[in-house]
Amino acid sequence: MTNVDSKRSAWREPLAALIFFLVCALLSPVFVIGYGLWIVKAYAGRGSGVSATAQGPLSARWFQHQLGVRRDEAANRLLMALPGISPLAVRLVFGPLLLASRLSGYIPPAFRYPFEGEITLQNQATARQTFYDAAVERYLAGAAQFVILGAGFDTRALRLPKSGGLRAFEVDTPGTLAIKQKVLKEAGVDAAGVTFVGADFQREDWFGRLTAAGFDPRQPALFVWEGVTPYLERAAVEATLRKIAGGAAGSVVVFDCFTTEVLESQSPYLRVVRASLRAGGEPLRFGLDSTPPLEARLAELLQSCGLALEEQRTLGKETDGQCAWGGFVVASVRSDNR
Repeated sequence: MTNVDSKRSAWREPLAALIFFLVCALLSPVFVIGYGLWIVKAYAGRGSGVSATAQGPLSARWFQHQLGVRRDEAANRLLMALPGISPLAVRLVFGPLLLASRLSGYIPPAFRYPFEGEITLQNQATARQTFYDAAVERYLAGAAQFVILGAGFDTRALRLPKSGGLRAFEVDTPGTLAIKQKVLKEAGVDAAGVTFVGADFQREDWFGRLTAAGFDPRQPALFVWEGVTPYLERAAVEATLRKIAGGAAGSVVVFDCFTTEVLESQSPYLRVVRASLRAGGEPLRFGLDSTPPLEARLAELLQSCGLALEEQRTLGKETDGQCAWGGFVVASVRSDNR
């Protein structure tokens, strides 16, 4: 790259970002109207049983589909058919962002895919998505079964090839799965290759129900457990990991967790986040000990549950004077468990 090219590339993204935010500012009344309509519709449909923490990631995947950075037709159809969602509100909220992105060529970090760079609390959702997608691509070939725990409105199982012999399962509360199955049918999304298993991690034997539904604990499996542990009690987190550890050698679980920093920080941003989650009936409950280094704390948790740490990415910066906010984890079932 020549010096001229280097200089052009240095100012190109800041200029694109400036154009993006100017367009967004000009169209902000449209966004505000859409957001207000979204809140009203969500409040009116609050008895639908649709989790707000499950709806958020689905909305982001819908927008990434519109941007063309991560194609997901199932998410595209599913969001617009959910009870409590106004398609008009969705388009009014995301429309200005989409137009601004197309005019400027700029994509905000919160929607970039694949995500690169430092993982912060503000962009952790898309960074987490990239981590999980990469893990599925890497480990699914060695699995006979694919299990999404706390599936919510995840669409990964719906994107799998219909042939190949891989069995796919989704585990979540019966109410959530009932809504999902109904909406998938209404949206014309083929879910024939997925077995849905209703169970509450906090109160029920989810593994027993999974086995009763056809899961074979003697065969290696890939478990995806995304965005769930923060809302469970520690006992439920550990019990779930132990259940997975009791399965076939070579099985893998991908999950994420916060540290106690997120649960205890008095920063205005996190206080608002925690308050909004409590108001929505989904308070944060579990946080891993934040004492550095995070990798050691994760290894201790996994070892106590019979698993081995394979990979981890840190959420936030971790220094001598600063604790991590959390991490993304890949763990495997140890062969000496058998």
